[in-house]
Amino acid sequence: MKKTLLFLLISVFSFAQIQKVEPAFWWHKMKNPELQILVYGKDISKYQVELSDQIQIKNLTKTENPNYVFITVNTEEVKNSSFKINLKNGNKTLDSYTYELKNRIPKSAERESFSSKDVMYLIMPDRFANGDISNDSQPNLTEKSDRTLPSGRHGGDLRGIINNLDYLQNLGATALWLTPANEDNEKKTSYHGYAQTDLYKIDGRYGTNEEYLELSRNLQKRGMMLIQDYVTNHWGISHWMIQDLPTKDWIHQFKDGEGKYGFKRSNYRTTSQFDTNVAEIDKQEALNGWFDTTMPDLNQSDPLVLKYLTQNAIWWIEYAELGGLRVDTYPYNDKIAMAKWAKAITDEYPKFNIVGEAWMYNPAHISYWQKDSKIAAIDNYNSYLPSVMDFTLYTELPNALKEEESWDKGMIKIYNSFGNDFLYPNINTILVFFENHDTERFNEIFKGDLRYYKMALTLMATVRGIPQIYYGSEIGMRGDKNKGGDADIRKDFPGGWKGDSQNAFDPKTQTAEQKGFHDFTQKLLNWRKGKNVIHSGKTKHYMPKEKVYVYFRFNEKENVMVIINNNEKDQSLDLSRFSESIQGITKGKDVISGKEFSISSENKMTVSGKSSLILELQK
Repeated sequence: MKKTLLFLLISVFSFAQIQKVEPAFWWHKMKNPELQILVYGKDISKYQVELSDQIQIKNLTKTENPNYVFITVNTEEVKNSSFKINLKNGNKTLDSYTYELKNRIPKSAERESFSSKDVMYLIMPDRFANGDISNDSQPNLTEKSDRTLPSGRHGGDLRGIINNLDYLQNLGATALWLTPANEDNEKKTSYHGYAQTDLYKIDGRYGTNEEYLELSRNLQKRGMMLIQDYVTNHWGISHWMIQDLPTKDWIHQFKDGEGKYGFKRSNYRTTSQFDTNVAEIDKQEALNGWFDTTMPDLNQSDPLVLKYLTQNAIWWIEYAELGGLRVDTYPYNDKIAMAKWAKAITDEYPKFNIVGEAWMYNPAHISYWQKDSKIAAIDNYNSYLPSVMDFTLYTELPNALKEEESWDKGMIKIYNSFGNDFLYPNINTILVFFENHDTERFNEIFKGDLRYYKMALTLMATVRGIPQIYYGSEIGMRGDKNKGGDADIRKDFPGGWKGDSQNAFDPKTQTAEQKGFHDFTQKLLNWRKGKNVIHSGKTKHYMPKEKVYVYFRFNEKENVMVIINNNEKDQSLDLSRFSESIQGITKGKDVISGKEFSISSENKMTVSGKSSLILELQK
């Protein structure tokens, strides 16, 4: 009898333990005082949960999995800096967790976010620079560093980025977008980070949570900011919660012919979110199907899941002092739930910007996802998402520069793209780009021809919206996605690893080709920093003729004329065509070369072949 009793006591104390608490801590004086705390441990739902200091549990949710309880509290009732979560069996306290409520940084809720004043620089941390070789492989993480594998872990990390902030600041970047830096503990190809396995922890091969905060604060000291890549649609199959689901409905699962639940791939047809003619089966497969066998699809419509994702995003914004979020695969999520998610974040941080990846090609489809969209209003829907990505312009730009001119081909494609601006409720907040980590390298498309890069970057840096460039573009990096896959467009930045044969971070050791790309980028982006006329000015553009596209950015104080000549030969422009935009103007100075041009309606001017001009106009 004594042995049996002893065994029972040992069993209780062995298993009745709190193994995880998420979020691990929170803050006083949040606008929304309600906090949902996930507590995880073997069979803990069988026991009582009490809070110290007579704090009331607003709601206690137990799921079908006895290893979880979800505790909802009103943080306004917590007067001290901490309280205890006690796990009890009758009068016995089996385990306890001290929950901390920190003080917020002053004016945290009013933090500034990225805007059209910024230039966003996209980095894949594993491929940028290795600043700490000691973390290249981790004993508790499966995939080890092996730079010989194109799709393996190469060792880039947060310290490598911190070490190269001078380079990024001098280049003219003002916001850094890192592809996901949270733990991705899949067996292989984990370097991209989109199959996350712990949403509250920086991947150990990149560094620590503390280093992530250090990066953010170092950026702020330079007038820059950190943008987090957030994934609401899916997690990695190895995520600890996927391995022990709180509920069967935490993720989307499909019954097979034998009645078993499991994997079904998405059909990727996200127009089903607003297609009034859609078949329900197609809509469900698009939204609930998995991206891949290693990426289970989250059920955002489940209130527990949605609260978890919302609090996690707010936790990172507050903890890491983030300047914004970029959200992956936005239309693959439940749109009603995501509207609640975006609104909860922007209610907490009214000036905060979130840009969603709506990879669609029709501007009407893309604009549907921006906050206050008139198109979405037809559907009685508001996404509350401040910003979207201009995939229309991204798609049309290479074609416009490659094609022979005709009624519907060539430079007219750029003109027509901007002709759809009326569809967007806030055109200045959309993200403009000509490549990213998922696309063909622009410099590969044009075989490293600097002239095309200059024309494209001129466009991105002077049109409405927020320009985004991809690491290595500014030194002419190439990569063939069609032949080499994703790894080929995500090569290591030269000079980021000790022993690299060449260092492109230092302008003194750049090759002549790299320097041509870099110097143009640096001059253009730094000029753009102080130009309100570009950040928020109006646009007037003129229909392209003879492969020449001309547009003006203007406000009450400034007028900038941009000319892009896609001809091989020089072109003579009759300036009388632009008289409504150059009335009273006498000259224009090119911001890159410093050369001055005489500007008037009676003049003509010559523009070199395959070139661009950005002219600051003067009376």
